[in-house]
Amino acid sequence: MGHPAQLTGGGPSTLGRMSEQRDSEVTAAPPSDQTSYDIPMSAQLRAAIARDWDPAPPMPHPARADVAPRAAARRAALSAKFPHQLIVVPAGNLKVRANDTEYAFRAAGSFTWLTGETVADAVLVMTPIGAGHDATLYVREYAGPGEPNYFLSRKHGALWVGNVPTARETEDLLGLPTRGLGELGAALWPWRDAPVAVLRGFDSAVDTLLPQSRDTELAQTLDELRLAKDSWEIDRLRDACAATARGFADVARELPNVVGRTDLRGERWLEGTFWRRARLEGNDVGYTSIVGAGRDGTVLHWMRNHNAVAPGALLLADMGVETDELYTADVTRTMPVSGAYTPDQLRVYRAVYEAQEAGIAEVKAGADFLAAHRAATWVLADHLHSWGILPVTADVSCADNPEAPGAGLHRRYTLHGVSHMLGIDVHDCAKARDETYRDGKLAAGHVLTVEPGLYFQVNDRTVPPELRGIAVRIEDDIWTTEGAPVNLSAGLPRHPDEVVAWLRETQEAPAQL
Repeated sequence: MGHPAQLTGGGPSTLGRMSEQRDSEVTAAPPSDQTSYDIPMSAQLRAAIARDWDPAPPMPHPARADVAPRAAARRAALSAKFPHQLIVVPAGNLKVRANDTEYAFRAAGSFTWLTGETVADAVLVMTPIGAGHDATLYVREYAGPGEPNYFLSRKHGALWVGNVPTARETEDLLGLPTRGLGELGAALWPWRDAPVAVLRGFDSAVDTLLPQSRDTELAQTLDELRLAKDSWEIDRLRDACAATARGFADVARELPNVVGRTDLRGERWLEGTFWRRARLEGNDVGYTSIVGAGRDGTVLHWMRNHNAVAPGALLLADMGVETDELYTADVTRTMPVSGAYTPDQLRVYRAVYEAQEAGIAEVKAGADFLAAHRAATWVLADHLHSWGILPVTADVSCADNPEAPGAGLHRRYTLHGVSHMLGIDVHDCAKARDETYRDGKLAAGHVLTVEPGLYFQVNDRTVPPELRGIAVRIEDDIWTTEGAPVNLSAGLPRHPDEVVAWLRETQEAPAQL
């Protein structure tokens, strides 16, 4: 259940049947909607349950009303890129996690950017009209009181999963004509053999209906349009960063409760502490939190988070709150769990801090996207050479790495690039062409991370023993302007002295909701 049927031929009636199958839970109780552990219902019980209902209480739409004019402007910009072509952008479908349970749904970033909507199975259709397009949003309509699936459908029955706004309520809030999902097939059928622009890979039913699509071009265009954030989007990222700072404070307060406790998975306790803040103030975390204590921090994408937190260790925490509008922060801090850095930890931390300062200074309109990366890695390579780890100086280049530093050998200890775009997705606009992103120029409105790091593995013989197992990353979210760069996540201290003071003050202060 929940998987669209495959189109095998026929006319609009076939598409209608497929749409009906997608909405079948709203009109009937198909066997696929029942499980082996459901208690069978008699005809008499079904008839009794169907009677004597008042209208369902209204469900306010969760979207912000102020997104409507901005989403309309974004659709107009997209329309200009695909004149006289149908444009179809799905939100995506639920994905199975285990047997008959699904992961929490998260809509495709480009769909939400164009509509402000975040629900599963919805589809935006932009039909060419003259020089532009008429946009229509198709959403799933749930059964109302008295209809069988109001109480029978475990996927789309309001008594199982909660009521949803009606199509009319959605239209009124978003300023976007909205229809039931059952009408989608008839709307798309005339375009089945035409070259259309479809965001593929999110809704298999749409992909099947429209096989002749310019999917790569549409994905690229959408991501390139999304690169520069408007003032509304910057405000959402500010909100995400502010909530993230509060989440980090929650984690700092919990550190004394887990440090030295070998009987519990302290990293997971801290992960859950931050997740609680994300769910309180936003939609969720923007990505799986990385909470690595000690040598776990040397694993770039440490997401198991199942180990204890030893006294004297560094805690590398890479976490971000995602707002209800799906904009996410992406922040990393490396903090001493016992309240003070050791001399060796501090030596590494200061090098990374200096590298980040150099990188942030390069974030300005007109600069290369890679300028921050080059500046930060130069500083890291210089320190690595001064410590006797890197065998060449930072200014040495080679044929495979003509821009230095250190002939590229620094990458053994830094692992990753220093920046990526940030916005409605944590790795935002990843389908944009290289010439507009990695090899392009920064413009006002671009938001990117600056996140240098050093990671010394415990089994790396090229590293002095006293540094092995130390990992430091510092990451902030930087807004590109025509003037100086703006650190949206500056609410969290970065300088080592300020981090130590913040830890002490935070742990002494009462928790805040």
